[in-house]
Amino acid sequence: MMGWTLNRYFFFRYATITTWYFFGVYALITLIDFTEFSSRTVGVPGFTLGLAFTISALRVPTIMLQAVPFVGLIAAIATLVSLNRKYELVIVRSAGISAWQFLLPCCFGALLLGLLTVGVLNPLAAHAISRSEMLESEFRSGKSNAVNAFSAPWLRQKTADSDTIIGARAVLNQGLELADVTFFSLDAEGDIIERRDAARAYLRDGYWELHDVGRIRDGNQLPRLETDRIATNLKPEFVQERLARPETIPFYELPKKIEVARSFGLRASTFATQFHTLMALPLLLVAMTLIAATVSMRFARMGQSATMILGGVFAGFLLYVVSVLVKAFGNAGFVPPFIVAWIPVVVAMFFGVTFLLYKEDG
Repeated sequence: MMGWTLNRYFFFRYATITTWYFFGVYALITLIDFTEFSSRTVGVPGFTLGLAFTISALRVPTIMLQAVPFVGLIAAIATLVSLNRKYELVIVRSAGISAWQFLLPCCFGALLLGLLTVGVLNPLAAHAISRSEMLESEFRSGKSNAVNAFSAPWLRQKTADSDTIIGARAVLNQGLELADVTFFSLDAEGDIIERRDAARAYLRDGYWELHDVGRIRDGNQLPRLETDRIATNLKPEFVQERLARPETIPFYELPKKIEVARSFGLRASTFATQFHTLMALPLLLVAMTLIAATVSMRFARMGQSATMILGGVFAGFLLYVVSVLVKAFGNAGFVPPFIVAWIPVVVAMFFGVTFLLYKEDG
């Protein structure tokens, strides 16, 4: 059995390397996102470097959530390779300690990283991305093109009086607030009878509250209104299910959102898939650590094959791609969310365990 001192040493080596990689990737993503966002908005009136950096900084935590599995994989490979090159793994093995024992601190560190990601980084990212979308919407409001049919979210609501098609440039406040929104009112034959363009639209109980409204009826421009109302029978839960991005909802709020949405007869597939994906993330990082162990524990004098290490990186990347692909099916409702989130993790875990059993125990 490994003693407490050795377990602690292995754990802190993994934690230190993971921390350096995490903040290194964080800084790199911040720089790339800031450069890309600035290049797109530098010509928009009101642009400042401070505003661009603030919006980018608020968007980075959400991007980091996607990068955490890769951070865990690369950090595990780097930790094991560094231990191997200094012959520390050789000494540990010569003392009769198996790979299962000295991998345990790294797996525990990966599990802890996953728990911190889900419990701390995810809620922070959800609030930050919501704030960044609001800042970007205020920055672009009135300075962007009209609603684009190919990129804007669209809804169609039916009431006793008429049908209305709703499109918006930006969705805020988890779908309950729309920016640069357009309402098309249709008659019984499906022809457009009126168009209303509003700077903001808020979903209230039984109606949409519009602000700064421009109107066109029968090809004629009508006087602008400071506020206006459009009746609706849409419930907040339906709008959130259709428009809100799951990334904008903190992990702790997802179960309640799912329960309320299903009480209204909605599937809540996107929310359920996001919830189970976050639940599975800690074990996904453990699986990434096991995959890293399969390619980075070869005796240093035999040569740490770069091809083998790249193969481990490729295996982790393939696992991530499969997870994202299956998640898309889960969001569409074709595959149950539980299976979407857990099957890739279980398969990766069995792959790592099987390989290590073969190498260690024959």
